[in-house]
Amino acid sequence: MNKSFVEELKWRGMLHDIMPGTEELLKKEMVSGYIGFDPTADSLGVGNLVQIMTLVHFQRSGHKPYALVGGATGMVGDPSGKSEERNLLSEEILNHNLSCQKAQLEKFLNFDCGDNSAEIVNNYDWFKELDFLGFIRDVGKHITVNYMLAKDSVKNRLENGMSFTEFSYQLVQGYDFYHLNKSLQVKLQMGGSDQWGNITTGTELIRRKGGSEAFAITTPLIKKSDGSKFGKSASGNIWLDPEKTTPYEFYQFWLNAADEDSENYMKIFSLKSREEIEQLIETHRNEPHLRQLQKALAEEITARVHSQHDLEQAQKATDILFGKATEDALRELDQKTLLAVFSGVPQFEVNRADLEVGIPVIEFAASNCPIFSSKGEARKMIQGNGFAINKTKVNLEKSIDASDLIANELILAQKGKKNYFLIRAI
Repeated sequence: MNKSFVEELKWRGMLHDIMPGTEELLKKEMVSGYIGFDPTADSLGVGNLVQIMTLVHFQRSGHKPYALVGGATGMVGDPSGKSEERNLLSEEILNHNLSCQKAQLEKFLNFDCGDNSAEIVNNYDWFKELDFLGFIRDVGKHITVNYMLAKDSVKNRLENGMSFTEFSYQLVQGYDFYHLNKSLQVKLQMGGSDQWGNITTGTELIRRKGGSEAFAITTPLIKKSDGSKFGKSASGNIWLDPEKTTPYEFYQFWLNAADEDSENYMKIFSLKSREEIEQLIETHRNEPHLRQLQKALAEEITARVHSQHDLEQAQKATDILFGKATEDALRELDQKTLLAVFSGVPQFEVNRADLEVGIPVIEFAASNCPIFSSKGEARKMIQGNGFAINKTKVNLEKSIDASDLIANELILAQKGKKNYFLIRAI
C-alpha cells in the first residue's frame, strides 16, 4: 500500500468509528470499499464532499473505491438523521438524478488506473430482479426485529412512528453490502457516523448469510464552529452543479469560512500533503487577517469542482466587488458570473434605442434610472468624483451609450464606495 488509509483519516480528523480488524486488513492487502450516495437531487452538495474525499483518500492509499448510487434505495428513503419520512421519487426523476451525480463523481475519482480504478454501481441493477417474498425469505430471516429496533436510527423515530418502508431500509442497505461482497469481493463500507447502524447491519448480514467477514468505517458529521449545519449558506444549499450554485458563490462559501472552520476544512477537503497543510495553518495563525488559509482552500476546491477558468472568473469577480478592479477586468467576466456577483443589487431597465443615441449622465442616473433622488444630488456626487460606470469614474460631460454595455446588455453603475446598480438594456 502507498500509505495508511486509517492514519490519513486520523490526522485529517475524518475518523469517527472503525470496526475491529479493519486497520489490519487495510495494511495487509488492497481492499475494495464503497460509499452510498443519496439520489434525491440532481446534484451532489458540499455535504457529500466529505464522503467523496473519503473515497479519494481511499483510492490514493492504494485501495479500490466503489461509489454506489442508490437507484433502488432512493425509492425507499433512509430514516437516519431525519425526523420525518421523505417524499419518494419516480423512476424517471431518479434516473436523471443518478446520471447527473455520476458525472460529478467522475471529476474526483480515477476511473482508469489499473487494479484500483474507481467504479460506480447502481443498486437498482440487482434489486430490480428481487421480489418481495424472495427478499424476506432469503434476507429478512437472517436479521431479527430486536436487532433492527436497537438501531439509533429506528429508536429515535419510534415515538412519532415510522413506516414499514423506512423501517426496512437498513435491510435494503445491508443487502447492498452483502451483494457487493459476494459479487465484487467488497469488504469495507464507509459513510457518515449517522450510517453506522445501517452499515453494521450489512456486516452482520454478510456474517450470517454469507459466512464472511466485512468491515466498517465512519467519518464525523461536520458542524460549523457556530453550531450551524455545514453545506448551507444564507441562500440555501451549496451545490456542486454550477447551474444551482455559481462558481463565484461556491468560491465565496469557502472564502468566508471562519478561521476555526477553515483549519478543519483544509484537512478534510484538500489534497495537499500534511506538511503543506500544517505550514498553511501555522502561517494563517500568525497572520489571520490575511486569510491565506481561506484563499488557498477556496482556490483548490473551486478549481477541482469546477475548473481553473471558473476559479479565475470567481477571483476577478471578488476583486470587482471588494477590490479596485478596472473596467477591463469587469468586461472579462462572463454574464452569468456578473449576474451572480450583483444578484442582490437594485436593477433597472433602460431603452436600448436611447442608448444608441446617448443619454447625458445626469439624465441617465436621475431620470432613466432612479439611482439618485434628484438631478441636483446626481450633479453634486458626479462633481465630487463619486459616481462610476463600469468601475470607471465619470464626469458631467459623460454620455451613456451602447459602447458602455457589457456583453451588449448590462451596465454596472456605482454610487459612492458600496452602492451598486445593474442596468439592463431592453
